[in-house]
Amino acid sequence: MKNTIRARLRFFFVFAIAVALFTGTGCTHEGGGRSGKGDNNSPPGKPVKLIFIHHSCGENWLADDNGRLGIALMNNNYFVSDTNYGWGPKGIGDMTDIGHWWTWFRGPESRRYLSALYNENGQHSSYSRLSTDPGGENEIVMFKSCFPNSDVTGDPNEPVPPISSNPLRGDSHPLTIGNCKGIYLDLLNYFKTKPDKLFVVITAPPMSSLQEPSTNRAFNNWLVNDWLKDYPLKNVYIFDFYNVLTTNGGSPDVNDLGRDAGNHHRWWKGKVQHKTDGGSDLLAYPSADDHPNPAGNKKATAEFLPLLNYAYNRFKGQSPEPEPAPAPSSRTAATDSVGATEPSKIWYLAEGCTAGGFETWILVQNPGQTPAEVSVVYQTDKGRVEGPTFIHPKGGNR
Repeated sequence: MKNTIRARLRFFFVFAIAVALFTGTGCTHEGGGRSGKGDNNSPPGKPVKLIFIHHSCGENWLADDNGRLGIALMNNNYFVSDTNYGWGPKGIGDMTDIGHWWTWFRGPESRRYLSALYNENGQHSSYSRLSTDPGGENEIVMFKSCFPNSDVTGDPNEPVPPISSNPLRGDSHPLTIGNCKGIYLDLLNYFKTKPDKLFVVITAPPMSSLQEPSTNRAFNNWLVNDWLKDYPLKNVYIFDFYNVLTTNGGSPDVNDLGRDAGNHHRWWKGKVQHKTDGGSDLLAYPSADDHPNPAGNKKATAEFLPLLNYAYNRFKGQSPEPEPAPAPSSRTAATDSVGATEPSKIWYLAEGCTAGGFETWILVQNPGQTPAEVSVVYQTDKGRVEGPTFIHPKGGNR
């Protein structure tokens, strides 16, 4: 029997367990959509179509060799398409500054742009995604401005101009906090006409140097905590990408994922946490320029996915459909073996029989004092296939 099993071996598993180190202190408040009793951050039970409007920072965030957002969305049952430079009618994909969102959603040709957006199913950057398009329009629209849009200036209490006289409307400047608020307030007039779509705002990432860091902080806090206060629907959500990227684990290449301290926007202890008192308003993950590096992007991915699931379940007004129960088994016995006698960050597991009547289960233990990011990769006869990626709590088994 042993020789038969080996002859049928088709794949093996690679576990990469990366344990991050962190520092910092702080307190907590909720934001980005209030959470409450019965909230659910489980992935949807069926594939959901999502379109992401972005440029280079979003491209890096999606990439398998950088932020791995595409893989995480795929593993959470989202079929992802995207726009980039040059996309769409009149090259509207070139326009992603804050003032340009008026052009996309409220301008004279917005109907044309949005028809193309809702029906787009292609990839305009490189990332892994579900192999099968579930059909229909994109149900979730994510949109993000690039880092120059974090250089917001002005008095946080300055008046908001009417949209008809807002000089930022359809433009990139002047990027004052009052003008920015005016653009986002006006967008709600369109969003409330589309209760069948979930609109997810990704705040612009920070830069290493800003004219008025505290003003930009005030603007993003307003988006998360105040923008939707009087909005009646649950089809808009904000992820504070800016805030997540303003603290690290002691160096730009080490993130503070899973730690109490630092700045975060995440699902934490059963609810949404928007924590902003980590002591920084600038980019903590610089690369050769102000594009966030992979350590920061991976932190953002891990914090974002549970919030996206929560936002989608809240938007649908129900828990995701449960997965079907496993088929009855006639198994009467099983064997196990100790696969490790000491910790390691990478494991190659050679038992992976795919013949009928066999199942392979893997128990992962994290003996460390910090959460670990775990990735599973399958080496199949058709090549490398990315498996699930998840955050493993400290000191637990899974």
